[in-house]
Amino acid sequence: MEIINFTPISSLIGGGLIGLAAAFLLVAKGRIAGISGIAGGIIYPENKGDMAWRIAFVAGLILGGLIYQWSNIGVGVEHIQAMASTPTLIVAGLLVGIGTQIGTGCTSGHGICGLARRSPRSLVATLSFMGSALVTVFIVRHLVGG
Repeated sequence: MEIINFTPISSLIGGGLIGLAAAFLLVAKGRIAGISGIAGGIIYPENKGDMAWRIAFVAGLILGGLIYQWSNIGVGVEHIQAMASTPTLIVAGLLVGIGTQIGTGCTSGHGICGLARRSPRSLVATLSFMGSALVTVFIVRHLVGG
């Protein structure tokens, strides 16, 4: 199998920025940079004083993707495009939301922040995420023929 999009420099820079953002949020607010928890705090606020930074965090995620899409940063890289129908994306989003509730966190919270804190629960969750992803890709690419 040929690697089509090998981008080690931008991947290293992106990973570093994610780590810095997670560390900054932990130091500045004492909060874990788990996206499901941050977004959930907007929908179901526990503390009104937390709303501004949560909205800024989510807006930054959205704006970052849009800026990348509209800029020439990814020269030579195809633009981001969903390869699934809108109903499929809606169902997938709902399933991810249900999974984050069952798993008490998402890949960013467990995989980035939880592992950095050496949380056994996050290790199990991350191994579950990665194992499920491997099985799903195998099924879709080799059994279903996607």
